[in-house]
Amino acid sequence: MSVIDAYLGAAGQAAALLEAPEVATAWGQPSALAKMTVGGLAGHLAYQILSVSSALQVCDSTVQESPPQEPPIPLLEHYARAAWIDVPLDGEVNSGIRAKGEAIASQGASWLAELASTSFVEQRTKLAQCSGDQAVFMPQTGWALRLDDFLITRMLELAVHMDDLAVSVGLAVQELPEEAFDLVLVLLARLAARRHGQAALLRTLTRVERAPAAINAI
Repeated sequence: MSVIDAYLGAAGQAAALLEAPEVATAWGQPSALAKMTVGGLAGHLAYQILSVSSALQVCDSTVQESPPQEPPIPLLEHYARAAWIDVPLDGEVNSGIRAKGEAIASQGASWLAELASTSFVEQRTKLAQCSGDQAVFMPQTGWALRLDDFLITRMLELAVHMDDLAVSVGLAVQELPEEAFDLVLVLLARLAARRHGQAALLRTLTRVERAPAAINAI
């Protein structure tokens, strides 16, 4: 199965979660994430789908875009450069992420669920016209990724924030499709090994008596 198919499986689950009545009922309540309402968290989750719609202009032969200034960077380099990793909760980056989530959700649960669902349906058609090697420029970072790598970043975000949102509203956490989970798991394992070292990761998975206290990937 392709990365595109794996993304569509995860995005479809996220779109369905956004339609859950429990999400709408708890909209203005605090979420499982500090300083973020359920609505704001839902907005941040929906953004992971909406950002793909913006990126898909690279697949449209009728749209004349300037090529990226630099070639796509490797996926792990993307996370090495990421401004949001290890920044304080009240820092400018995280405050901006929370504010953007709240802004996206500002028109309510039903509107957001419909927007995410519509975007997802359109993506199923548009992604069929795409190649995973096409470069996707991300204005928010200033660099480009291959489309496949960009979709893997979205799957990681979808996996993490579907869990956050389900926990926030008391729903059982739905397992990702196997193909999507495998891609997310490999990325997280590589990030964790880079942060803590291979031995720490191996010991956490196989030797609990020698496992470190933390093995977080991000």
